[in-house]
Amino acid sequence: MAITQERKKELINEFKTHENDTGSPEVQIAVLTEQINNLNEHLRTHKKDHHSRRGLMKMVGKRRNLLTYLRNNDVQRYRVLINKLGLRR
Repeated sequence: MAITQERKKELINEFKTHENDTGSPEVQIAVLTEQINNLNEHLRTHKKDHHSRRGLMKMVGKRRNLLTYLRNNDVQRYRVLINKLGLRR
């Protein structure tokens, strides 16, 4: 269910905005999106796992807030990120 350290490092390297960047909104959103996708796969098999479903809803809400923050502060970065991640189809 959880993403591996190697996959997390790959995501950080792909979405970082500068050297030593691990906390920018782009990186946080990318990591959350990966976790959300993994948890969706888990919930397809385990339909009655309501504890994990609650965690999924919390992650989706956190990602939504980060996306709103990024959209309000820098629309260009927001558009590039949602295109890279394939969000907002």
